[in-house]
Amino acid sequence: MSLAELVARCAALLEDAGVVFGHGTTNALDEAAWLVLWRLDLPLDTDIDAADAAQVDAQGVAHAMALIEERIRTRKPAAYLTQQAWLQGWCFYVDARVIVPRSLIAEVLVDGSLDYLVGDAPARVLDICTGNGSLAIIAAHVYPQAQVLGSDISNDALAVAQINVVQHEVNDRVHLVESDGLAAEALHAGGAFDLILCNPPYVNAQSMAALPAEFLAEPALALDGNVRGGSDGMDFVRALLPQLATRMTDNAALVLEIGHERAYFEAAFPTLPCLWLSTSAGEDQVVLIQRPALVSLSGPLQGPTPLP
Repeated sequence: MSLAELVARCAALLEDAGVVFGHGTTNALDEAAWLVLWRLDLPLDTDIDAADAAQVDAQGVAHAMALIEERIRTRKPAAYLTQQAWLQGWCFYVDARVIVPRSLIAEVLVDGSLDYLVGDAPARVLDICTGNGSLAIIAAHVYPQAQVLGSDISNDALAVAQINVVQHEVNDRVHLVESDGLAAEALHAGGAFDLILCNPPYVNAQSMAALPAEFLAEPALALDGNVRGGSDGMDFVRALLPQLATRMTDNAALVLEIGHERAYFEAAFPTLPCLWLSTSAGEDQVVLIQRPALVSLSGPLQGPTPLP
């Protein structure tokens, strides 16, 4: 069987099984290509069409099909099966202790969108809810002079992040801290931050109840924005934002991802000046908030705020 035929057959199986994508791929063909190439130990940038004449032996076909069957049977994201996730060209180790990295914040870090607002040489960067450490590590690559702190409430996530810090050889500039938001003392030492990144748990209660199996395979702690009794997904964000200004330099900014929850975010912060950033998913999922706007917030906000 040719490589192209094998990928096409696997894509059809994924499509027929109704698996859900969104953890690095958006469709059955791309996911099949990823899993087949990984299983056959071929470069992930292999041109499947150009390789049409290449034949895969019976053992290779069996191994690839077994992986596809595991994807269908377990409904685990492909990244958990390969223990690899790609974000803006960087490969990161992942397992079920962390959500699969897919933050749109990575795009605005790499494309220079932030430079005219925070400059191109922030000295100190904080990544809150760092997960597997991908945003902190990308920030360290984009800003090679910066010291980067990555914080997370989950020790399991920090253990995965440490693997990635070592693999990407940024041990000297990326440091990891266990913290619920800004609670850890380590986040209050060493000076204020020039840039704060945060991809928090923000999924609202109704959406959490409707998540497909692939997303339920991820740690709910990193997704559910309602653990403090709310329903709009803004529990963590509502508690965090009023605390940030005291940890920021005068010209610093927060880059916050809120996914499909813009309506709930704006209902919770109706008068907060902010700038929505353009990403591949549109202009309503990543927001930039400068320090002067955050200064206007004082004390934890009440919530949840109902939509109008």
